[in-house]
Amino acid sequence: MYLRVQDIHDILEKRAPSILKESYDNVGLMVGDMKCEVGSILVALDCTLEVIEEALRNNCNLIFTHHPLLFKRPYTITTDTLIGKKIIELIRNNINVYSSHTNLDSVKGGINDIIMEKLGLTNHDVIEPSRIKNYGENDCGIGRIASLTEPMTLARFCNEVKKCLNISSVRYSGNELKIINKVALINGSGQDYFDAAKALGADCVITGDTTYHYVSDFQEQGIAVIDAGHFGTEWPAMEIIANFLRHEIKVRGFENTVILSKVNKSPYKYK
Repeated sequence: MYLRVQDIHDILEKRAPSILKESYDNVGLMVGDMKCEVGSILVALDCTLEVIEEALRNNCNLIFTHHPLLFKRPYTITTDTLIGKKIIELIRNNINVYSSHTNLDSVKGGINDIIMEKLGLTNHDVIEPSRIKNYGENDCGIGRIASLTEPMTLARFCNEVKKCLNISSVRYSGNELKIINKVALINGSGQDYFDAAKALGADCVITGDTTYHYVSDFQEQGIAVIDAGHFGTEWPAMEIIANFLRHEIKVRGFENTVILSKVNKSPYKYK
């Protein structure tokens, strides 16, 4: 008996049901064949050309990503576009791509929860609970919010975030001496949920991809923002997901190798 893409789909549906995805999202099998036999699996945040090359070097014929390769529908698939190059390269080399995105953000035990645990914030609530009736209304949804067991200054909390997420720097706004009591986290790009976090009493928001006017407005309202980067607020969870896949594959009696990408990195550099 061989592990197939369908088996990986079943494992991931159990962990992060696609019903939990946001309406604008696209999750599941992006490229490939559910009946295809799976060899080694590469886990990455993004399906970049470098990641595809890494999959080829490691004889991986399944790439699992958090960010969907096909977020927007392409009008053409040609080598004239980046997405076209990727799809053609994947099909040419019989590589499948499967993505779990906002469903993996939302679900209990998903990326939001994993990052909160890394920050030592295990007693938390959901910022925007799932709207799926009779499914995780209380513990699934976008964003998490928690009170610190030990209030601390913003300066100290910035250092805690860097240490816990293993990143070298963060962007932040607010008075360094401000005492932080209640923290909201929206992994990835979370500005759309700032007002909801504020309404729940957050005096600090951690997310990525922030823009000037949002941050400026919240600074005026006395709410600190820590921008730890889109990559920084999601990548630490991918090792946990890779370990989850290893365990679930093994308990089903398969021996497939699961590799965490070594080339998938944040596109930003800092001097």
